[in-house]
Amino acid sequence: MPESSSAGPVEASERVHLLDALRGFALLGVFLSNSLSWFSGRSLLPREQAKALTASTLETVVNSLYAFFVDQKFVTLFSLLFGLGFALQMTRAEGRGTSIVPVYRRRLLVLLGLGLVHMFAVWVGDILSTYALVGFVLLLFRGRSDRTVLTWVAVLFVVLPLTLSIAQRYGPELLHGKEGAEAAAKATKEEEAAHRTAFFTGLSSHSVLASQQANAVYAWQNLPNPGRPIWLCIILGRFLLGLWAGRNRVLEEVERHRKLLVRVMAWGLAVGSAVATLSLVLNLMNRNVPGGGPLGQLSPPAWMVGMRTLREVGYLFMGTGYAAAFALLFQKERWRKVLGVLTPAGRMALTLYLMQSVISIGLYDGWGLGLVGHTPPSRTVLLCLGVFAAQVAFSHWWLARFRFGPVEWLWRSLTYGRAQPMRLTPANEARTAH
Repeated sequence: MPESSSAGPVEASERVHLLDALRGFALLGVFLSNSLSWFSGRSLLPREQAKALTASTLETVVNSLYAFFVDQKFVTLFSLLFGLGFALQMTRAEGRGTSIVPVYRRRLLVLLGLGLVHMFAVWVGDILSTYALVGFVLLLFRGRSDRTVLTWVAVLFVVLPLTLSIAQRYGPELLHGKEGAEAAAKATKEEEAAHRTAFFTGLSSHSVLASQQANAVYAWQNLPNPGRPIWLCIILGRFLLGLWAGRNRVLEEVERHRKLLVRVMAWGLAVGSAVATLSLVLNLMNRNVPGGGPLGQLSPPAWMVGMRTLREVGYLFMGTGYAAAFALLFQKERWRKVLGVLTPAGRMALTLYLMQSVISIGLYDGWGLGLVGHTPPSRTVLLCLGVFAAQVAFSHWWLARFRFGPVEWLWRSLTYGRAQPMRLTPANEARTAH
């Protein structure tokens, strides 16, 4: 039998509800991160204007809470779940006696296409295309031992990022001298500032065409970003850790792994909080020094070179701590009812992720409500929570009637080369309700 005829999408009754709920939880944090940093335009504003948005005590507190508990932690969690999902699909394919490679390659190609359309036509901050590209590398690890996988996690999180950071910091000085390196760094910084200003101007336009054209131009300008190799290493490291967890069924068999999950929760939250506290202190010091102080210099001091690596390790610990705490709480009946509300959102996370971009550009861009560059953190958070609550309600309504979210249906149909049945049959409706 051809492989494509024996493979098919996962039925609702086969899904791991904990993973769906956890994915919905991660999606909320990703939405908050995207909104506070990018949709609201704060990362595009000059330093003093961005600083003014957090000038009050309330906004300073909200911004600090975001930096401590949310920033990059949920993106990390979302990436871990991608790798874990790969392991789950691989296990199911092996159980059917088929190879995951042909189907998974098609899945990744379709995801890459969706991501590129999202990046250039809707919002520059797309993550789908990056996940798809790194996903092809993940395939190379499907037959590797757990020890090899975990070794590569350490290499990708510490060794390679630190090596690349040192090369980026000291390489230009060795090649061009200190003055030449600083001149080049200054020119690059000025060029990036000009690109951000042009992008912000486009987003503030009352024309949909002008704002989306500015988005496409900015996306193209940022493709050769010098920080991208480090970012790709870190994403692959997250995928691999998720692959290890999926292979060992850590989140599928929670009771069997309870002791491990308790340790992961304790160490993850402790180490993640320590690194987040250090990072928060450094950011506050930088904020209070005119011109950015030593942390804003073109050539940061030597001790700062490893700071990005330390932060990423902190994000990883905090993200895994969140996953472990969520899994343990999900075993309690009362908490399962509360957290299970997010399950439908996790089942159609791709649809909701893309929907968040469309809704957000309507809220913030000049042709919409024109909020870009004007909303302080507290207001941005309230907008996010309101939109996400509506999305959760929508996902409950939709999945009571259909097998997949709309974009999930498109993804599966293109992957398998045939339109998937969309409406629930009476038997499927009963299983879904259960």
